Amino acid sequence: MKKSPKSAEEFIAEQKRILSENPECATASYNLGVALLKEGRLDEALEAFKDAVENSARMFEAWVNIGYIYYVKGDLEMVVEANKRAAEIEPRYARAYANIGFAYLQMGKPDEAIEALKKAIELNPRIVQAWSNLVSAYIQKGLIKEAIETGKKLVEMAPDFPLGHNNLAVAYYCDGQYKKAIEHLDKAIELGFKVHPDFLKELEKYR
Repeated sequence: MKKSPKSAEEFIAEQKRILSENPECATASYNLGVALLKEGRLDEALEAFKDAVENSARMFEAWVNIGYIYYVKGDLEMVVEANKRAAEIEPRYARAYANIGFAYLQMGKPDEAIEALKKAIELNPRIVQAWSNLVSAYIQKGLIKEAIETGKKLVEMAPDFPLGHNNLAVAYYCDGQYKKAIEHLDKAIELGFKVHPDFLKELEKYR
């Protein structure tokens, strides 16, 4: 007979039992953090991940999860800090640089965002979110031609990624290429993207 899968509570209890016997078990702390995070228990998850990084120098995924929790809490500085720690441990971990770039973009720091996002793409050219955020970072910086070139590469690579079409539409709009902006905006809508109503209204006049 197959064992029934453990419930989240059972799994959490088991990791806590392991930790009560061996408080420095970084793997149990990490597993506990992941389980708590799935349950939406952010503060407890944060403590578990902090224990994990304290007890193991290699826990770069724990740092990324710490960054995610700080993002949910709205602390972008700590998102950058946590992902930088992850990248120090594992310099080829593209996701950490993608997260750093996204946080810098949210902070209105396009130069830092561009640098981090380019690094993410260099390490893993398939991270569509990094390409998409790079388009936004170029727009934020006023480098519209670069935004368009990046956006074109993105939609070529991921034609069904709605945010890619939306961001390319914004880049074309900023360049005064309204026909192309409308074309990509419609594609984004067709793929299920909820376009900002102001942007929709703005492009109406060019249809």
